Amino acid sequence: MTVDPLATANTTAGPGSAPGAYREVTDARGRVYRIGESDRDILGHPRKFMVYLPWIAMMAISVSEYAYGSAEDTLSEAHGWTQSNTFWILSVWVFFQAGIAFPAGWLRERGILTARRAMYIGAGMCLLGFLALAHLDNVALAIVGFGVVGGLGSGLIYATCINMVGKWFPERRGAKTGFVNGGFAYGSLPFIFIFNYAFDTGNFDEVLDLIGVYVLLVVAACAFFFRDPPKNWWPAHVDPLSHSGNAKSAASLAKNPPAVRQFTPKEALRTGMLPLMWITIVMTGGVSIFGISFQVDFAKEVGFGPLVAASSMGVMAVINGVGRAVVGWLSDLWGRKVTLVFVIVLLGLAQFGVIWAGDIKSEWLFLVFAFLSGFGGGAFYPMFAALTPDYFGENYNATNYGLVYSGKLVSGLFGGGLGSMVVAAWGYNGAYALAGGISMLAAALALLLRQPGGEVDTGPATAVRATG
Repeated sequence: MTVDPLATANTTAGPGSAPGAYREVTDARGRVYRIGESDRDILGHPRKFMVYLPWIAMMAISVSEYAYGSAEDTLSEAHGWTQSNTFWILSVWVFFQAGIAFPAGWLRERGILTARRAMYIGAGMCLLGFLALAHLDNVALAIVGFGVVGGLGSGLIYATCINMVGKWFPERRGAKTGFVNGGFAYGSLPFIFIFNYAFDTGNFDEVLDLIGVYVLLVVAACAFFFRDPPKNWWPAHVDPLSHSGNAKSAASLAKNPPAVRQFTPKEALRTGMLPLMWITIVMTGGVSIFGISFQVDFAKEVGFGPLVAASSMGVMAVINGVGRAVVGWLSDLWGRKVTLVFVIVLLGLAQFGVIWAGDIKSEWLFLVFAFLSGFGGGAFYPMFAALTPDYFGENYNATNYGLVYSGKLVSGLFGGGLGSMVVAAWGYNGAYALAGGISMLAAALALLLRQPGGEVDTGPATAVRATG
C-alpha cells in the first residue's frame, strides 16, 4: 500500500513549515496518523531522551525485584523471619507492582495522572517501601510497607516508562522498548553484590535507607523531563502509509505492521488476543519469577560456594536485561511473534539445564544455564510491551498493556510464594522440571497470537490532511 498522503489530501494547505504544524492522514481502514511535527517541535530536544531517561529510572527500581533474593538471608536473620515470610513479601510486591499498571493507565489516559506526577508518586512510595523493609520486624507490616506500598510505587514507575518509550517510537518500538526494559534487570547488579558481600545484620538498615533515597532522587530527576507525545503522533521522517523514508523503520514495519486501528480495552478483550497474551504472560512470568526467587538458594543447596551463587544471580540479572535489548532489536528484524516464541522455548530449556548442572555438580554449566534462564526470563516482557500497541494501537496502550501486564500479579503468586511450596513438596529438581514444562506450554499458546484485523485488506489507502 504505497500512497503519497499529500497527493490525496482534500483540504487546503496550512502553515506546514511552521513549528508545531501537523497533518492528519487516514489509511484505508480509518486509522489516523498525526504527522508533520518533529520530536524537537514537541519536546524542545531529540526524542532519544525519552529512551535514556526511562532507562535510568528503570535501572533505579530494579533493585526491588532482581536483588531481593540476595538480601533474603540477612533480612530473615535480622528480623526473625522464616524463608516463607521473605518469599511472600516478594510475591506481594510483584502482585502490586503488576496490579497498578491498569488503573494507572486508566488515570493517565483520562488526564487525571500525568506521566511526571506518576513518577514522583512512585518514587516516594519506593522510599517508604525500603524504610519499611529496614525498620519493621513485624512481617505483616513489612508486607504492607514493602510489598504493597513499594510494589505500587515501582509499578507506577515501570508502567509509565514502558508506555512512554512505546509512544515516542511507534515505527521501531521493539529495540527501544527492549533497551528500556533491560534496565529493570541489570540495574540491580551492583546491589546483588552489595547484598552478598557488604550487607549484614549490623548495617542492613542503613544500607536499605540509602537505597531508598537513591531510588527517590534518581527517579524524580528523570521524571522532571517526562512528556507524552500527542495522540496519533507519528515521526515526521517516516510515511505511515507507505512506510518509506527510513530503511530501518521500513524493515521493522514490514515485519511488525501498525495496528489496523486504535482498540479500546473492551474491543481489545473481544478480539481474544489480549486474553491469550494475558494467559501467556502469567505462565512465562511465573517461570521467570521462580528463577529469580530460588536460583541463589538452589546453588547453595547443591554445594556451590557463595561466589558462584552470587555470580549466577548476577549473570541472570545482566543477561536478563541485555537479553531484553537484544531480543527487542531482533524482533524488529524477525517479527514480534517469532521472537516471542523463541525466547519462551529458550526459557523452558534453561530450567531443565539448571537441573542437569546441579545433578552433575558442574559450576560452569550452572552459570551457562543461569545465563540462558536470565536471557529467556526477561526477554518476553518487552515483546509483550511491543506486541500490545502493535496489535491494539498506541492511544489506549497504557490501559491495554496494563491489562496484559496484570498477568504478572498472578504469576508472582505461583512463581514466588507457591513456588516455595512446590520446592518443599517436590524438591528443587521437581520444581524446576515443572517450570520448564509450563514454559513449553506457554510457547505453544504464543503460536496462536495474530494481529486483530491484520488479515483484512480494504483496498487502496486514502488520506486527509489537517493543520494544527
